[in-house]
Amino acid sequence: MDRNAIIDIIGKEFYTTNIEGGEYSYVQDAGSKAALEKRLGRTFEHFKLDIRFEFNGVAILVETKQNFTKEDRKQLAEYVAEEKALHPTNKIIAILANTKNDKFEVFEMVVDDEHQLKEEVVLDKMEHYVKLFEANKQNDREKVLKNTYDLNELLHKLDINEDKRSQFVGTTLLYIKDIVRKLGKKNIDQSLADELKKIWTLMDTKQIRAGIESVLTNLLDGSENKEAKIRLLQENVLNDQKVKKLTLTNWIKVMETILLDIYKYIDTDSSEGQDILNLFFIAFNKYTGKADKNQAFTPDHITDFMCRVTNVDRTKTILDPTCGSGSFLVQGMVKELADCRKGKTEAEAEVLMKEVKCKRIWGIEIEEKAYGLSTTNMLIHGDGNSNIKLGNCFEEKEFIIKANPDIILMNPPYNAKPINIPDKYKKAWDKPSKKKEVKEDTGRKEDPTKGFVFIHYLSDIVKEMNEKLEKEGKPIKTVKLAVLLPVSAAIGSSSILKAEKEYMLQNNTLEAVFSLPNEIFFPGAAVNACCMVFTLGKPHKNSDGTVNETFFGYYREDGFKKKKNLGRVEQFDKDNNSLWKVMEEEWLSLYRNKKVIDGKSAMQVVTASDEWLCEAYMKTDYSKLSERDFQQTLNNYLSYLVKEGKVYEV
Repeated sequence: MDRNAIIDIIGKEFYTTNIEGGEYSYVQDAGSKAALEKRLGRTFEHFKLDIRFEFNGVAILVETKQNFTKEDRKQLAEYVAEEKALHPTNKIIAILANTKNDKFEVFEMVVDDEHQLKEEVVLDKMEHYVKLFEANKQNDREKVLKNTYDLNELLHKLDINEDKRSQFVGTTLLYIKDIVRKLGKKNIDQSLADELKKIWTLMDTKQIRAGIESVLTNLLDGSENKEAKIRLLQENVLNDQKVKKLTLTNWIKVMETILLDIYKYIDTDSSEGQDILNLFFIAFNKYTGKADKNQAFTPDHITDFMCRVTNVDRTKTILDPTCGSGSFLVQGMVKELADCRKGKTEAEAEVLMKEVKCKRIWGIEIEEKAYGLSTTNMLIHGDGNSNIKLGNCFEEKEFIIKANPDIILMNPPYNAKPINIPDKYKKAWDKPSKKKEVKEDTGRKEDPTKGFVFIHYLSDIVKEMNEKLEKEGKPIKTVKLAVLLPVSAAIGSSSILKAEKEYMLQNNTLEAVFSLPNEIFFPGAAVNACCMVFTLGKPHKNSDGTVNETFFGYYREDGFKKKKNLGRVEQFDKDNNSLWKVMEEEWLSLYRNKKVIDGKSAMQVVTASDEWLCEAYMKTDYSKLSERDFQQTLNNYLSYLVKEGKVYEV
């Protein structure tokens, strides 16, 4: 990029020059070479900066090269030192820019790897760089997680029910964000807390609850089912008897805690901040009032993995037809918003981000409490709630067709009530024995397909959409589906499960099955799950009769450990690096490159009669077996014999 283009983009009105040729001389600025040396406290080599801008206490220093190298950082660093010496109060953005192409390196205050702003890959306006220093909140994952636990303890002491806490803290956070914005405050600190405390002290508890409702009402303008969402907010939070019993002192304590211990440490304008915000919200989702404990909420790191497996980006429309609290939708939106920023100016990114929030995120949830949670969850992440619908996904075919998804992410209920499932999907369900007879029309109390019926239904919709496209002479559509199902669905050999698996293979491709860690939903459901990846709309058998192999991953270890009262907790190495992050990269690499590693993965052609789990096909890595493993196997076998009464303890 040439010099004039750089000046035009950042802003001519902020361009400063003090010598001929448009450069900026720090010798000229200081008055003499000796004066500059005195201010620096040393001699110097470089003092003529190519381009300088200044506005509102922020200086932008640009050094241009035909093709810069790492050595050129030393020259830029010298200009930064001179700027600090002569203008010590200025905040500095330093940029290395190529004139032969659009490559840039951007640094904040110091020119080194640690201070490089790696997400800044395109040149932007002066206002954008000023905003980088206005960010008053610094992301601190560790503090947020610790403080979230303390906040939960506070809510426990205030007798707020567990199934109300998530939506309670979410809506209260939205109220706090709104009032901080209206006050025009940038810094989250004790002085702001004191100012807000004075305001809240003049109110009563009814006014605080009314303020929360007003904020939510405004945020939900134009949203799908706005009236239902407001009603659920009133029923689940504002009109809850225990919430109504909170004193003004209680309210102020809760709001001050959220402000100083949570909101202060989350920069919601950054991708990392969005991730931390999600961790904060889902920390309260262990108990959500779901009617069935087996309808567990998906852990955040698994939703992240499934988004990456399906290649979520800003061009993809995401659907979760059983969205629960919205974890998949939030994770997908966070990833799409981050993608909007890549290689784009702030103004360009804002246009793309608006499209993501309004058009790319679609969800359906049948249970009201979970639906209310999903609405709040999306709102605290910056909206995206407009296309989330309250209803039974089996009755929302037109809504799904309207969504026209590219990616479906879901964790359906594994024992859904047959009454909510259309008759056409229950015709083949056999009757249970007389001992198990119940009053359902099929004779079954639970879905015998273990959740397969949901993806069967979605496959039917994609098939119908493609039939219409074919009639119109248009290319057919394929949809990537990543779904969590119980291991029993992958192993199951019942006639019902075989029929479901056969149907899925006739119309879709089984790309992969990942065996996930045991008790992945702890402390919720105890079921063990696997993740299946399908390409809907592409039959498993190719037109020439060949059948594609399926990738199977043995992904039983994710670097999380169970801890009392905390669930499964992420573990870190001695250098504070996440064990999960390392494992996730390995999981993705094995799948994307279709690598077969003993004890970790396999490739296999499968049919409906086969097991769909890695354990059935992978080879054992004997190099990792130890004497302890051998002894454990013997112990397990002995325990089995004792249990069966074949041997007796002495």
